[in-house]
Amino acid sequence: MQAEELGAWLRLALTPGLGNTAARKLLAAFGSAQAIFEQTAGSLRQLVSDKLADALLTEPGTLAAQRQVTLQWLQAGDEHQVVTLGDPAYPPALLDIEDPPSMLYMLGAPGSPAWDAIKNRAPCLAMVGSRNPTPQGEDNARQFAKVFGASGVCVVSGLALGIDGAAHDGALLGGGTTIAVVGTGLDRVYPKKHLDLAHRIAQHGLIISEYPLGTPPLTANFPKRNRVISGLAQGTLVVEAALKSGSLITARLAAEQGKDVFAIPGSIHSPQSRGCHALIKQGAKLVESAQDVLEELRLPHAAAATGVWVDSQADPEETPLLAAMGFDPASLDALQARTGLPTPELQAQLLALELDNRVARLPGGLFQRICLG
Repeated sequence: MQAEELGAWLRLALTPGLGNTAARKLLAAFGSAQAIFEQTAGSLRQLVSDKLADALLTEPGTLAAQRQVTLQWLQAGDEHQVVTLGDPAYPPALLDIEDPPSMLYMLGAPGSPAWDAIKNRAPCLAMVGSRNPTPQGEDNARQFAKVFGASGVCVVSGLALGIDGAAHDGALLGGGTTIAVVGTGLDRVYPKKHLDLAHRIAQHGLIISEYPLGTPPLTANFPKRNRVISGLAQGTLVVEAALKSGSLITARLAAEQGKDVFAIPGSIHSPQSRGCHALIKQGAKLVESAQDVLEELRLPHAAAATGVWVDSQADPEETPLLAAMGFDPASLDALQARTGLPTPELQAQLLALELDNRVARLPGGLFQRICLG
């Protein structure tokens, strides 16, 4: 992209009050971003409000600096790209959503499977969920995504803490690829805890943002980017979510886009399962294994891939304490009542199971069994 063309697209993006819908109307009328800024006030006012026309005729004060920063970023390597509406590299799946971004910043190795996934509508699945998952929920996300990755399905998520991070990690562990859609500029990593994960995604997958370089993690940007997460995928899997969760926004957007919505059920006592249960009540497909999703979407799956759930009766390492614990969070007092074990012995067994990654210690003095994958 030439500097002049890039400058016009950046000016369009930086114009105060100009949303994607109005930008598309202007592009359709005048043919290019550069042509928009060659119009008279009268021509612009036939399509947008007087206030917006005046804004378009006034060059943003930050434009020169933003253009320079973006050009430098693009020159840093072939893995840095900017694509715009009408560009052959623009993801065709996003052209089908109600509000496609006018510009997309992309960071990832050229020719990676993730690039192929968005250019050629290869199998993609969105995975979203709580930023504060239970240990079982986080493990489910990683194990499901590992199967998807091994099956050649690109996992799309948002790089957030919790389920998102586990989904990206699982896809890479499965030898697959993943796309992270973020709510900041691509010269920033948020949250900082995912800096190493972001580097791995950039090496083996793709990071996408519609926000200019330098954009900080503004709260309003994250719900907005969810339409891109669901838009890139054939379906959305909600792993674990509370009733008031951004993941439910993604699920709603997926349904509005005509995509399948899947949800993993959990304990009736867990607040982090209530969002999934609500989705299932509303018609989302209940899934218990990665194969359930792959078969429903008629996507390929690896012959050796296995599900996440293991029946306790088939667990060769089943212990009386694990059997008494069940699969819901339980307090020390409850476990003592169920097993009759003296407190010191019970605590010793719980510690051993915790060190063996069979039991997780939860807030509030609760313990929960972790299913084997």
